[in-house]
Amino acid sequence: MLKRVISKWRSRSRSNFRRQLSTVVRQTCTSTDDEGSWNYSSEWWDDDFKGQAVFQSFSDKGNGLVSVLSYPSSTPNRAYWPEKEKWLQERYAEIHPGSQQDEKFMILGYQWRVLRFNTETRQSTVKIMAACRESDAGSVYLMQQARCLAVPYVKSMLSSGLASIKSCDYDLKSAILGKKTMNILCIGHGGGTLPLFLADKIQGAIVDIVELDPVVISASTKAMAFPSYSIMNPSGERANLTPDPKDEVMWKGIHERLQLYESDAEDFVVNSTKLYDMVFVDAYDGQDIFPHKLWDPQSPFLNALSDRLHPEHGTVVVNLHADTDLFDDDDTLPSQLVLPMGKYVKSVCEAYKNVIVGNSNGGLAFNVLVPWVCNSSLVISRGFRKRSGVLHRDTVLDILVSNLFEVEDILNLPFSCLEYLKRGIYLVN
Repeated sequence: MLKRVISKWRSRSRSNFRRQLSTVVRQTCTSTDDEGSWNYSSEWWDDDFKGQAVFQSFSDKGNGLVSVLSYPSSTPNRAYWPEKEKWLQERYAEIHPGSQQDEKFMILGYQWRVLRFNTETRQSTVKIMAACRESDAGSVYLMQQARCLAVPYVKSMLSSGLASIKSCDYDLKSAILGKKTMNILCIGHGGGTLPLFLADKIQGAIVDIVELDPVVISASTKAMAFPSYSIMNPSGERANLTPDPKDEVMWKGIHERLQLYESDAEDFVVNSTKLYDMVFVDAYDGQDIFPHKLWDPQSPFLNALSDRLHPEHGTVVVNLHADTDLFDDDDTLPSQLVLPMGKYVKSVCEAYKNVIVGNSNGGLAFNVLVPWVCNSSLVISRGFRKRSGVLHRDTVLDILVSNLFEVEDILNLPFSCLEYLKRGIYLVN
């Protein structure tokens, strides 16, 4: 499929290709430094499937027809393209020191690419950049934009999770600067936005990714520009012994710290011997169901996950869906609302909390609502209140907010983490 996609791109003239990728879909977006701002969602939130299909394959793992649709992106503005072209030129010279130092690159454009299951579930959205060397117009470089997070719940998972582990006296700054190793597990891959962001922004991060469906892995690497060098064999070796030269230009220093396994999550965790600092779980299938064995308190998965989590600061973040739209423009929510009741939400929260932290004085579990979409982020963190004793909701929020500002500053984020916590935090008792 990658060859067919690339051949289409090669067959177009440069001018037509630039025009197709860069046409502004709607003129309703406000100016923002965050290319993943919800203001741009109208460009890719397509209920009529009008996007161009760049990948389609049937899955026998419960996801039905897996497809990737492309849509034009209005950002970044052309005025910023020369900066990226210069970066690519410098990277190429660094990776290929014997080449001509003046090897120039041309940005062809940017696209949104949306992964869908069964033509219904909108599973993941990424932005990709296309470029080529001016000396070889047929040499197309595709790069997922690691710092563009288009889906609000991904920002919520990151904001609440990183603020929580920072609240456990974990030296997050040293991990971000690459001065210490941070072991992270992502269960559920999709288009790879979350693990790619973590590996890009946290220099000390070693990110293991577990994905059950080989079709999803193919979709992400062939049509969503996720680095293919990350794919691992069951033996634990790289599927590709050497990275693609193009990937080296874009991902050297990052793709070596990504390890993408095709595996059942339960099997992987049960057989793992690694101790993880953070675990992110986002594993809904084509029917929009969170598999029972991934939240059953008696399951081998949840109990093995508890054993694989660092005892002092280990933090788990789970993406959950709600049945009804609980969100509006008002920041206040009904006082009687304790948890957003959705598919298994209350049971999932209690199961993770009881198995991972139990009645530990140092553990804490809370659920935070995601703005604009019907999701919430469940966070279970060991060591959160190690020195604080019994905490109440307002105290937890104060602690998280105080750590959020430092997280934003260190990571130099284009969005406000506070936006993804202010909708309300509800402690899981």
